[in-house]
Amino acid sequence: MLDLLAPLAAVVPRKMLGGVSPVPSFSLNELVAAHGIATGDGKTLRFVSPGGSTLAYEERAWLHGEVETRADNWHDAFNALVWLAYPQAKAALNRKHYRTMTERRALGCRDRGRLRDALTQFDECGLVVACADMTLWAGISAHRWREVFADRRGEVAAKMRFFLFGHASMESLRVPFVGLTAKALCMVVDAAWLEQPLAAQLATVDAWLAARIDATDETFRSSFQPLPLLGIPGVTPDSEQPAYYDDIRQFRPKRLQCDPEVRQAAAASQDGEESPGPIEQDAG
Repeated sequence: MLDLLAPLAAVVPRKMLGGVSPVPSFSLNELVAAHGIATGDGKTLRFVSPGGSTLAYEERAWLHGEVETRADNWHDAFNALVWLAYPQAKAALNRKHYRTMTERRALGCRDRGRLRDALTQFDECGLVVACADMTLWAGISAHRWREVFADRRGEVAAKMRFFLFGHASMESLRVPFVGLTAKALCMVVDAAWLEQPLAAQLATVDAWLAARIDATDETFRSSFQPLPLLGIPGVTPDSEQPAYYDDIRQFRPKRLQCDPEVRQAAAASQDGEESPGPIEQDAG
């Protein structure tokens, strides 16, 4: 079986993350001290209780190094653990959020903007797919789910690795549901990289993702590939049967491309939409 929470095992014992048990005591700030984690502004990271500040969440993290974290809350616990597993990428997210926020305020904008919405979506539901055979990624991008995950299952195991980043998706995997979908980015690797130890792979993914976030702009969301997490070979035993991938509740066919005029009108209509909630649970 494939364990999408395996990267967190470098931070806390894996057995502490499963089932429907209450949130264990992780001693998060002790873990931060042990790993030397800093925020996007280089300040020492501290997990603090919500309240006691008039600053927005990302501002408080940037200006004071304080990340608001609710006690006995799996969502916030996974967010904290992702800080420990992917410190460079989380710092880059904080940096991009803060700089975008201040730039928009200077322009008199009152909304979050598309870039910050996209950053939040990836923070909640992001997945990095390391791939040594781009024909597999092309199949995923075309939503040829059965072809890639069933017919080419052995090739996926040999030539792809999946690194879950989104903390809301991690929380959902504790009690998974049909249609649980990540927002995936593809990192091209070679065959030798796939043979590296997990710790070395994690460090590479962390640095790659941080650079990707630092360089991104309002087109970030367009690079996301919906990927049903329960379709990844090994995540659930149900996927051993090829017919599993015929369930269009989560393995949707590729949408037809609209005419440019239709896309432009749809994009304009999004300006009035609300920011994303804590997790997007739309199927792929």
